[in-house]
Amino acid sequence: MTFSSSRRIDFPMVDLAKIVYYPRFWDLAHRFYEESWEYSCGRHYNEILTEEGIGFPLVYSEAQFHHPLSYGDTVNCKISVSEIGSSSITWKYEFTNQEGIICWTSTQVTVCVKMNEIQSKIPVPNWMREGLSKISEK
Repeated sequence: MTFSSSRRIDFPMVDLAKIVYYPRFWDLAHRFYEESWEYSCGRHYNEILTEEGIGFPLVYSEAQFHHPLSYGDTVNCKISVSEIGSSSITWKYEFTNQEGIICWTSTQVTVCVKMNEIQSKIPVPNWMREGLSKISEK
């Protein structure tokens, strides 16, 4: 299964060519990522950061640009989890436009850390593993 969401491409996201400025893809990905936590684990991302004290620094990211997203387009995002390691989570992103054309794909790896000890990895908690299984590729 995957988490799916969408939003319109607004003017502040585009460059002079009226297509999404490339760093904005990671910004969009993170916005969808934050939203996915409520779907998968039933918790707001801010609650995980502040109440659980768990953070998820990005340690790996690769992306492919397939087709431009333009001002006024609708970006549809699908997020899945392809692997959960002892302390890491591998996320897969696919952005399509309103016509179903694949525009951007990405694989990203985050690690779990305690927010007050950001340099030390911690195991992915069981409640998180269980919730993320809703969007697991396996």
